[in-house]
Amino acid sequence: MAGVALPPREVVADDVARALREDVGDGDRTANLIPADTELDTRVISREAAVLCGRPWFEETFRQLDPAVRLHWQASDGELIRRDQEVCRLHGPARATLSGERTALNFLQTLSGTATQARRYAEAVAGTGAIILDTRKTLPGLRLAQKYAVRCGGAQNHRIGLFDAILVKENHISAAGSITAAVGQALRLYPGLLLEVEVENIEQLEEALRAGAQRVLLDNFSLNGLKAAVEQYKGRIELEASGGIDLESVRAVAETGVDFISTGAITKSVQATDFSMRFVGL
Repeated sequence: MAGVALPPREVVADDVARALREDVGDGDRTANLIPADTELDTRVISREAAVLCGRPWFEETFRQLDPAVRLHWQASDGELIRRDQEVCRLHGPARATLSGERTALNFLQTLSGTATQARRYAEAVAGTGAIILDTRKTLPGLRLAQKYAVRCGGAQNHRIGLFDAILVKENHISAAGSITAAVGQALRLYPGLLLEVEVENIEQLEEALRAGAQRVLLDNFSLNGLKAAVEQYKGRIELEASGGIDLESVRAVAETGVDFISTGAITKSVQATDFSMRFVGL
């Protein structure tokens, strides 16, 4: 998708190598039943409407198994695809094609499912000015892949991990002694990082603002609570709503005027998009 940066190539290669190790291991015994010189023409079909995502991982699967497998795409990452649409055609050695089928489709279905869910949330708040963010609630080992899929779907990324931004939560506040103490230490140690504080009421929001936080996460605020926070603090500090927000409620949350809405549902509760590979020539 134009304008959406891919993870580093080595990340994609590592993701695929790990997946192939757990699936192919030291060799595909079933694929070895096929004569080595057999070639296949293959079509990848979407069984449902979705946002396509995962091409680099799909391609890398066959590159690692056998670069002789050639791929021709009919759709790009971030593009809406229809039910029963052909999205890719492959031609090459049968053994590699058969060995890579499940791994390649696993990446494509998972990342397309993530992108599709992100698109639903982004479309649900369209016109409100609120930005949908993901969270760190991702599939283990696929953090950067899913973060990429979220962007392909039209939402945006929160922090990637624990290293690139600071989010002071309830347990951090308790351990540090107060919001003021935690924020002060963060400003001293990491002045260049985004500094956000999770708050549960207006009093904590006020303390976070005075201490120097750039953003507050309004945790499980009611709609009336969000509206009150917006009325008093919009423009003074960035306001992010989170907690128990789903597709049914996200529009109402956005209409309170918050700047951001974060939800783990985009990545942790992903429903894989249904794809199939049709083989010709066996």
